[in-house]
Amino acid sequence: MKMKKFLILVRQFSIAIGILLIWRGLWYMLDYVDRVIFNGNNIFTVVGGVVIGIVILYLPDHDLKELGKLY
Repeated sequence: MKMKKFLILVRQFSIAIGILLIWRGLWYMLDYVDRVIFNGNNIFTVVGGVVIGIVILYLPDHDLKELGKLY
């Protein structure tokens, strides 16, 4: 029983690390896009990221209830 709980913990931890590494990679890629394409002006990727994020949250349920969970 203890081994099963340990394996669940290891799996959850590895998933969290994987998500963090993906987030970090995307962050650096967007910084690179800002420098190369937009000459260091990150307003385009900031606004674009917010808009794309809202669309991603809206599409599955056709509502934005997920944003209400922030507070």
